[in-house]
Amino acid sequence: MKIKSQRDFWSGLMFLTVGLGFAWGATEYSFGTSAQPGPGYFPFGLGVLLALLGALVLFKALTLESEGGDPVGAIAWRPLLVILAAIALFAVALPRLGLICTLPLTITVASLAGSEFRWRDVLIACVVLTLGCWALFIVGLKLPIQLWPIYFNA
Repeated sequence: MKIKSQRDFWSGLMFLTVGLGFAWGATEYSFGTSAQPGPGYFPFGLGVLLALLGALVLFKALTLESEGGDPVGAIAWRPLLVILAAIALFAVALPRLGLICTLPLTITVASLAGSEFRWRDVLIACVVLTLGCWALFIVGLKLPIQLWPIYFNA
């Protein structure tokens, strides 16, 4: 069997593997019922959906011809490292700085991964995403997430 699109083949294989891994990992948790889903219900469903998406992309890569074989390009190291740094920054800063300070900081660092950085766009994203996360996680779901820096609570 010949790979007709390298890019689709590797992305489909990655989706399939990650999806199966999540679905398998979710079997360690209680599923519950459809009326009262347990902690394993949602991750299992998402894992299966991701695996199905990966299988579909993999099938496409093996059956549909693409121009020039659609080769995989070089690894974009700068965006990869900047996004990983932004995730690590979020994990370290959230307990200390709270949601209100951590999200704009993380969004600003993550936006440096792209080639088109505009302060206006970053500021709009910071305001919209911070308000959205506050409304969803603090108000809506009532999660015990630190909202303000720990220094303000003293």
